[in-house]
Amino acid sequence: NGTQFRGDLLNFRKDGFPLMNRLHLTPIYGDDDIITHYMGIQFFTNANVDLGPVPGSVTREPVRSTRFAPDNFFRPITTGLEQDNFCREYSSLFQLTDEVLCQSILSRLSPRDVASVSSVCRRLYDLTKNEDLWRMVCRNAWGSETTRALETVPAAKRLGWGRLARELTTLEAVAWRKLTVGGAVEPSRCNFSACAVGNRVVLFGGEGVNMQPMNDTFVLDLNASNPEWRHVNVSSAPPGRWGHTLSCLNGSWLVVFGGCGRQGLLNDVFMLDLDAKHPTWREIPGVAPPVPRSWHSSCTLDGNKLVVSGGCADSGVLLSDTFLLDVSMDKPVWREVPASWTPPSRLGHSMSVYDGRKILMFGGLAKSGPLRLRSSDVFTMDLSEEEPCWRCLTGSGMPGAGNPAGAGPPPRLDHVAVSLPGGRVLIFGGSVAGLHSASQLYLLDPTEEKPTWRILNVPGRPPRFAWGHSTCVVGGTKAIVLGGQTGEEWMLTEVHELSLASSNSV
Repeated sequence: NGTQFRGDLLNFRKDGFPLMNRLHLTPIYGDDDIITHYMGIQFFTNANVDLGPVPGSVTREPVRSTRFAPDNFFRPITTGLEQDNFCREYSSLFQLTDEVLCQSILSRLSPRDVASVSSVCRRLYDLTKNEDLWRMVCRNAWGSETTRALETVPAAKRLGWGRLARELTTLEAVAWRKLTVGGAVEPSRCNFSACAVGNRVVLFGGEGVNMQPMNDTFVLDLNASNPEWRHVNVSSAPPGRWGHTLSCLNGSWLVVFGGCGRQGLLNDVFMLDLDAKHPTWREIPGVAPPVPRSWHSSCTLDGNKLVVSGGCADSGVLLSDTFLLDVSMDKPVWREVPASWTPPSRLGHSMSVYDGRKILMFGGLAKSGPLRLRSSDVFTMDLSEEEPCWRCLTGSGMPGAGNPAGAGPPPRLDHVAVSLPGGRVLIFGGSVAGLHSASQLYLLDPTEEKPTWRILNVPGRPPRFAWGHSTCVVGGTKAIVLGGQTGEEWMLTEVHELSLASSNSV
């Protein structure tokens, strides 16, 4: 409302000493008497306050000022600053117990901040070597679902949570490697869909010879000493299809939506419990379903909600809608997410979840006037808001669009989008415009104040092609890319792995 602000904020230095931040905020008005900017000025001064003794603390003599030795918090060293009225023999922060410091303060910091705090002094250094603390840090920073997924992979046990947090934050250990697996997926096919269930890769459906829609299910267990494709005997298989999506819900549940079948486009939903004694596909009769479609994109929320966006409808019409289905309800009802403005309709794009209930849309083949062009635009939506709305993070000519720093990925469709802990998204592969390499990796953090594209140079031999519908993230520490030389001829015994953690963790 244009009111000036002047106030004093009590803060603390890295070493625990208090200081006062005197803050002045003043509105700046434009020619039409509308506030266009705020100007802020801040002054830092020593805090002339006594926070009082912590219960059970050692009695202090307020006759001299002290500082702390880096190797021992409780050995005061005289500084000779008697004019400072604040007694610094013991900082109240450091008189807290180790348990309180870990559970109430350090565990709420980001992995990067915890690593920085460890350099302050010996006590904090020792505290930050605790594996239980690092597990709490990862859970609070990345969410319980991500932490549970990481607990199922060898990296969490062999590297330890501290090392794992560092490698997944800095991406210092990212590398490609090529695997050869046994078994076979027969008949041969393309345009299938794959997803991860724990450390298993599941493949469903696809397009066989003469555009034959397939409806069988295969599993590749990467925990096995010699991984090989295994056909899963299931009951009540859905109608065959290709151009569909396959997602994982609640640990071992698979959900299939849409695609193109023998009779045309589909909008049905089927679920399968992969760990059941007798796996059986079950149709979910959702009320008010979206129009039938293929080459749409989907993601999951909260372990029980399926989000579907865009795709191609009858007669080749591109779609721009977004629907949500809660499969945990007794009678699931499709709900279209209302928005005053939607991104241009598209197919072959990706949907990623970050920061809890936010979704990020990237790329695809998008409508641009009378044309359809590959896109490199980024859109976000926060589904936790009462009235969710699409926001354009990058793109030309879009409402609220910006252009982040860094070299962004060339326009593409049917690419790979990997959600990393901490909200970052990794983009590579797909059908890329021009002569650009599809194997180049691009990293974006949409949670930054000014999101910046970064190029990630990764050692090892990347796959020549990587398609979104044939790539999945296993255990939160590696992306598995299925396929051979082209988008039409698939060699499913050839697997490329993008390891996000050290190779000794797999």
